Amino acid sequence: MKVATGLAIGREANPNLAAQAVKQAMQTADITIASSVLLFLTSEFARDPVPALRAAAKAASCTQIMGCSAPGVFTEHDWILDAPAAAALVLSGEVALERPSTKDANQLLLTLAAPNAINTTWMSGAGMSVPGIRFGGVSGDAIGQGPFSVWQNGKGMVAGHCEAALQGVKGVVAAAHGLRILDKPKLVTKADAYDVQMLVDKPALKVLQRACDVVNESIPLHRIMAVYAESAEAISAGDYQLATLVSGNDNDQSTTLAKCVEVGQFLCWALREVVAAQTDLQQTAVNLEIKLRLQTNNKAQPDFGLLFSCLGRGPYFYGGVDRDLSLLRAQFPNMPLIGFYGNGEIAPSNFKQHGGSELLPYSAVLGLFSHA
Repeated sequence: MKVATGLAIGREANPNLAAQAVKQAMQTADITIASSVLLFLTSEFARDPVPALRAAAKAASCTQIMGCSAPGVFTEHDWILDAPAAAALVLSGEVALERPSTKDANQLLLTLAAPNAINTTWMSGAGMSVPGIRFGGVSGDAIGQGPFSVWQNGKGMVAGHCEAALQGVKGVVAAAHGLRILDKPKLVTKADAYDVQMLVDKPALKVLQRACDVVNESIPLHRIMAVYAESAEAISAGDYQLATLVSGNDNDQSTTLAKCVEVGQFLCWALREVVAAQTDLQQTAVNLEIKLRLQTNNKAQPDFGLLFSCLGRGPYFYGGVDRDLSLLRAQFPNMPLIGFYGNGEIAPSNFKQHGGSELLPYSAVLGLFSHA
């Protein structure tokens, strides 16, 4: 198997950028024909990606071009935000992006979706004709309101989402959240849809304010997350779900979350911070590497990686440098890596009662792959 990445940057959304990225990857891989290409383009291409897809297909001598538009793209070499760019990963030989099996519930399915195409039915696999463990990211701009595009087989997908199985490789996937837990899990005793009103015998907003006092600084709302599960023990074991904090409501001392939390569940507050993010990703990478080695007879290093990172976690979070990329470069020297910054990440659910996959906020989803 030969695999490599290419990255091209320009001043305008020229289709030649896609061709340049593919040619660069082909040259590095020393191949003349690709079996598949994973192509990510910046948002400048979103309104009309077809010319770029055609240019990429011609450069790769194949029509299996899969990918999406995003606010920013990256490879192991560099990251690009706020400029037209194309990132490509080429696969060759028996390794390819193929139609998923209709019988393999354990297959990893690379899944890309537009913001308006996300729904719990196909993401969780419930009642789906194609079973599998879905992972990937959400296309679009920073707020999910602008133009976006998703493509497969070299053409746009009207349904707004696509998925493919990675044939010829073994793979492992997990999400890193980068959270620092601020308090102990507490029983939810009163809630109404998205509003959490009481935790044990105290108003939810007051509990949040006390938890934030531990940090001793003013914390923006977008850095605070709710962590919840069926028990306090489940949270300690990492078997939980996440919800973004929407608002703290002074009128009734409740908190509004982006997901519904039910009475009887346990909830605690957490803070997204740089140190926790790096520690979590480092441990996630180590754990995945161990799992992959067990599947591939102790192979020294993965053949390639896929990373789907939240726009709110990338360089904007790390002060102008993507520390996640730096960490993975150090962990896996010279490993081809490709991904994009999106506004939602799809990963296998840690929440056992949820099952399937789920949409995550402010996370990084890492996949490592080696020749089967």
